Amino acid sequence: MTAPWEKAVLFLLVLILGGQAIFVNSVPYDYSATTECLAEPLKPQYGGGIIVNPEFEKSLDGWTSFGYANVAHKVSKSGNKFSVAHDRSVPHHSISQKVQLDKDKLYTLSAWLRVDKGTADVRAVVKTRNGFVAAGTIEAKASCWSMLKGGLTVKTSGEAEIFFESNTTSEIWIDNVSLQPFTQEEWRSHHNDTVHKERKLTAKIKVKDPKGKPLAGANVTVTPIRMGFPFGNAISQFILKNPAYQEWFASRFTHTTFENEMKWYSTEYTEGHEDYTVADDMLEFANKSGVHVRGHNVFWNDQSAQMKWVEKLTKEQLQKAVTKRIKSVVPRYKGRVIHWDVNNENVHFNFYETKLGPDASTKIYKAVHEIDPNVILFMNDFNTLEQLGDTNAAPHKYLRKFREIRAGLPKTAKMGIGLESHFEVPNIPFMRAALDQFATMGVPIWLTEVDVAGTDATQAGYLEQILREGYSHPAVQGIVMWASWSPKGCYRMCLTDNDFKNHPVGDLVDSLIKEWKTHVEGTTAEDGSIQSTLSHGDYEVKVNHPSSDAPSVHKIKVDPKSHEHEVTHH
Repeated sequence: MTAPWEKAVLFLLVLILGGQAIFVNSVPYDYSATTECLAEPLKPQYGGGIIVNPEFEKSLDGWTSFGYANVAHKVSKSGNKFSVAHDRSVPHHSISQKVQLDKDKLYTLSAWLRVDKGTADVRAVVKTRNGFVAAGTIEAKASCWSMLKGGLTVKTSGEAEIFFESNTTSEIWIDNVSLQPFTQEEWRSHHNDTVHKERKLTAKIKVKDPKGKPLAGANVTVTPIRMGFPFGNAISQFILKNPAYQEWFASRFTHTTFENEMKWYSTEYTEGHEDYTVADDMLEFANKSGVHVRGHNVFWNDQSAQMKWVEKLTKEQLQKAVTKRIKSVVPRYKGRVIHWDVNNENVHFNFYETKLGPDASTKIYKAVHEIDPNVILFMNDFNTLEQLGDTNAAPHKYLRKFREIRAGLPKTAKMGIGLESHFEVPNIPFMRAALDQFATMGVPIWLTEVDVAGTDATQAGYLEQILREGYSHPAVQGIVMWASWSPKGCYRMCLTDNDFKNHPVGDLVDSLIKEWKTHVEGTTAEDGSIQSTLSHGDYEVKVNHPSSDAPSVHKIKVDPKSHEHEVTHH
């Protein structure tokens, strides 16, 4: 068996602390995941990490029964070795291994699972000194192997025990288990590495004189105008008559979502009386401010979010009302919103499926696509990243619904994964592992409604962890926070007070925006060029040279398609 330190490619992380360079051997993070059920399990990530005998090559060495399950070692016809927990009278009786965990480390966990009949939801759990910590969950099947990927941290260092439980008492087959620890420094190095690869590039600016010759010795200042990575915040109708709110918002964000104003109950609260005035005015403000808008939402699948007149409709009447709503709101904002949250929270809720049939969501997505084929159709839901306790929103269940809808749409339809991200206490290793699983779909992933419960003392710290994890993950294409301002308070998280003075979370957001932008100043070389690493985005380039009395000012865009620029200094 290959040792994890031999299998992983080590790279050097340089941390500047107090003026000293500290070299740290860092294990790169494995962002791979498999969400398809396979005939044979893949090798354990990191060679198993700290797990003893992760591939069961040495029978059951290092493993024991948990509870009163019987545990056996088996070999498949193909020669694959694995363990089986059987005669399980209680769902949590299975197989386990004891490990030593450190409260200052972050742990990534993976395993390949199967059951002997039907299907079962199988969860990896770690028994610690402070209780049981769920680390990941997957639907295991009898016909093939499924990859569970998750993660955890612990509150207290010491001995812990990893085991597997399910919602049935059928046999659980386990193979290729991995538990890989990372230090805080290593975890941050993953952020830095992916940010450098995904959010920045080496840009070259070449300055020429009016005759087209390279201009050496020119002083060039590159100042960010607009972030390339979509980062935004929700807004409410209170922004329309509040210049201070407008200035505070427009000076920071590139994207927004209207908290309630586009929802059906806001535009047709009374049957037959449509009013888009507020939403139209908010859209006009966003357009004037250069802010892109996510459409939220065409429908909301939650029973409690329906108007009373909608609840009373017959099936035929509701179908007519649904069609009318689609034909009203989608054409109105066609080309003006970049996304639609089509049938909000349809993993958790099923109002339209109950009323109109099991394929109601698919039909709604298809109807929206037919009217606006260019808009990205998002499936937006909560508790996908936030916690493992809500089994309805586990990544595999979200993806099952996602695949179901996508299968009923034309191949030209563009879909997106919307992860609301309403956090309490974040499990950051699980968040990253869940994003890895969503990334297997190969579609845009956005964190759509990010907020954190709690007081200022904890909110800012937790929010920083969440935003850094989202920004640095290679599959995430945008982040919108759910902190729209209201004079009576925000949903759960306010960035400012009523005078638009930042709370600690607001200061944190400002510091991240500043960090995620880049500012460069330098002098052109003999070939008239200056080269530097820049974050994706729009920039102002100011050029000064002794040959002219005044600077010249230029605008450039830096992204993977446009990273070399020529400017002429007059």
